[in-house]
Amino acid sequence: MQGEDTLLRMHGIAKRYGSVAALQGVDFTLRRGEVMALLGENGAGKSTLVKILAGLERPDAGTIEIGGEIVTLRSPGQSLRAGVAYVTQELSIISSLSIAENICLGGGDDHFVWTQARLAAKVRPFLALVGLGDIDPGLAAGSLSLAQQQLVEIARLLSRDARILILDEPTAALSDAEIEKVKAVVRKLAAEGRSVIYVTHRLGEVFEIGDRVTIFRNGRSFDPAPVKDLDIDELIEHLLGRRLDQMFPPRGAGIGPVAMSVRDVIAPGLAEPVSFDLRRGEILGLAGQLGSGANAIVKAIAGAEPRRGGTISLGGRPLTLHSVRDAIANGIAYCSDDRKRDGIFGVRKVIENLTAPSLTRISTGGLLSGRRENELATQLAGFFEIAVGRLGSQAGKLSGGNQQKVALGKWLGIEPSILLVEEPTRGVDVGARAEIYHHLRTLAERGLGIAFASSDNQEVLGLADTVATFFRGRLVRMAAAETLDPEELLRDVTHPASTEAGGAR
Repeated sequence: MQGEDTLLRMHGIAKRYGSVAALQGVDFTLRRGEVMALLGENGAGKSTLVKILAGLERPDAGTIEIGGEIVTLRSPGQSLRAGVAYVTQELSIISSLSIAENICLGGGDDHFVWTQARLAAKVRPFLALVGLGDIDPGLAAGSLSLAQQQLVEIARLLSRDARILILDEPTAALSDAEIEKVKAVVRKLAAEGRSVIYVTHRLGEVFEIGDRVTIFRNGRSFDPAPVKDLDIDELIEHLLGRRLDQMFPPRGAGIGPVAMSVRDVIAPGLAEPVSFDLRRGEILGLAGQLGSGANAIVKAIAGAEPRRGGTISLGGRPLTLHSVRDAIANGIAYCSDDRKRDGIFGVRKVIENLTAPSLTRISTGGLLSGRRENELATQLAGFFEIAVGRLGSQAGKLSGGNQQKVALGKWLGIEPSILLVEEPTRGVDVGARAEIYHHLRTLAERGLGIAFASSDNQEVLGLADTVATFFRGRLVRMAAAETLDPEELLRDVTHPASTEAGGAR
């Protein structure tokens, strides 16, 4: 870190939304050339603070100083002119525009007189910094993967001549290799004297790149602490205000007979056929980086991607699955990794989201029963600890953790025998993660077979009974989770000694 002088000082920042106090007289400082990790459970106030700094929200009280001068930030344009650049948690990519246009959009230049060739030349250095140097800047941004779009967002931030850079969950949708690129960029920016506010739920990243950490809880901030003075247990205790003695629930002891058999399934994203069994009461973790094939096999089983071969049997009965609708009809529920696009209807009420897959259950003759709808939604909300008072709220306005609970909870209404989940806790804070893990274990104990794909190795080892590791479209190993150590799993998902599958069970 270069220097100890303060670049940003936010004092007495307060913000209310109706009766809810999002921020209660918060103080926040940022030094030149440091990486400040910003932590807190969803709803703790950290996102509100960075939105105020980015000019997206206006505080009800308080002052902001940048470089010793008091500033008023009433719009993103004013914030950018003050030297603040912001990458939001939700992607703001415009799919129909080119990559180059997305990076330059809002940068202050007269882009209407620029040719695509000049735009491409301008953005190539920034794409190279995030590992996208080989991609044509003229491609439509919508053609990129979710992870690539996130990297384009970061490239846009780098293109701004900003002193303060805000990254809100920048690695939530990225593979391990892509995460390393982001961390390298953050270190480089700090070494150049720029200051980074790094919002994350991945606590390991705090210790890898953070200089100090500021924790938010219930709309208040705590004095920043040097990362070197903390360990992971202390960090979690500060975050929650209590000790989190058990992040993961005990593994199940009542795993039963085979519920679903996957045999020689080949689909987009898989380099060779995949076979495995999923038993009643079992949680199967499909481990691998993005593009490894772990997510691909989940999508194929769920009917979200077409199969080119192989069979899927449920209770010994072969299934014909051409769509997600077919899967649902056979008691297979699927929760996508893209919560915003596939998981919830953001503009609809929570009650409507929770009951959407179960309309036939709460309707008679095509007419919805309000009483039955409310009863079912209340039941599902209760299981996933969603406040009943939020049933009338827009789902998109909930915290990330509560949105994920809705995305998962809605499937219980169809009474599935199989639950397929991609990235079950992406963008979810540590407290909500623990709750989701316990809910999934409870469902398994009730007899569901659960398979989840995750790029979080700690999550796979802690939650799963059995682990299937994927690398470059191949199933390379299946083993009991308790027999694997973190180093072994990391080797499997990044550079396995063999790409031969361990075989179906």
